[in-house]
Amino acid sequence: MMNMLTLYKTPVKMYEEKNAVIGHAEEICSYGKKALIVTGKHSAKLCGALADVQDALASGGITSVLFDEIEENPSVETVMKARDMGLGEGCDFVIAIGGGSPMDAAKAIAIMIFHKEEDGTFLHRKGYPAAGDMRSESLPVIAVPTTCGTGSEVTAVSVLTRNDIGNKQSSTLKLFPVLALVDHKYLMHAPFDLIVNTSIDALGHMIESYINTGADDKTEETVRVGLTGWGKTKDVLVKKAELSEEVLRSLMHSSNIAGQAIAQSGTSLPHALSYRITYSFKVHHGRAIGLFQPGFLKAADKVKRENVLSWAGFRDIDEFEAFIRATVKPDELNMDAMRDTICMSVQDILHAPERIAKVPFPVDREVLERICFG
Repeated sequence: MMNMLTLYKTPVKMYEEKNAVIGHAEEICSYGKKALIVTGKHSAKLCGALADVQDALASGGITSVLFDEIEENPSVETVMKARDMGLGEGCDFVIAIGGGSPMDAAKAIAIMIFHKEEDGTFLHRKGYPAAGDMRSESLPVIAVPTTCGTGSEVTAVSVLTRNDIGNKQSSTLKLFPVLALVDHKYLMHAPFDLIVNTSIDALGHMIESYINTGADDKTEETVRVGLTGWGKTKDVLVKKAELSEEVLRSLMHSSNIAGQAIAQSGTSLPHALSYRITYSFKVHHGRAIGLFQPGFLKAADKVKRENVLSWAGFRDIDEFEAFIRATVKPDELNMDAMRDTICMSVQDILHAPERIAKVPFPVDREVLERICFG
């Protein structure tokens, strides 16, 4: 039986519309006097989002400084470098532009600017704060997503690369943005492969948040709506339909809904299994979690599996597997070379009772290996 809703955890003010940044320039400018803009090297410039943000700030006389060194799967070291810039420049709010990497990094940066005496280990300190809410202990974060997968603009999570342990890991410190400005027009300049990979990430968010012990009736409703919309775009991802503006709007909307879903119950086994191969083999995050979705669905309760497939517009698990083969392209990856690394991820999960506790079916080594290798 699905848990009844007790708390809906998305305290983010959000506008989802075309020209959202310029349209809400006055509100953006209300959060501080000097912004630290956090992006990657290229995409925020190419899609026009950076120019929109800078124009919005200029309209209110707000100054800014740009940190454009966020890498894919951002490291704690990069977070600390940006923190130092923000402190040196006297920034009092943070604007993230990009996919999950800049948005996740920006949350961590905002926390670390506030906690200026702490080092990078603070981001993974256990048991702090007791309430799990860092809004009163951080700078405000505004999020402007430019991809259609992460949903980080409406979650409190920062997944960071920890080079000290050779893996990716979520920060124990949770921070929701104060404002999210969601505009599908930024997808118009995104490479097709990026749209595919990030869309698979959104799909994974919806599957894993629903097949989850933390799911409640609101999660189910959110996932049903999100998967139904996402399913209408899936032919585009296998190049059977045109990538129109309406499709881009639907992909961005589904990504945002998927973020709302994981804000309730979190992710599950496919995400946990993906982190090491992303770190060691540089497999795109969406593609990496996609590898494990068919096995995860097969291991799940039949009713929930059939709900997922039906909502997303798949006839059966065979059609879903064919879709994953066409988009994730596991045959192009050297799975033999990655086998030992995947087995390390299995071992990680077996020693992480908090991760297993989120899975609504029995988990042991045999089940995990079947999810990974069939």
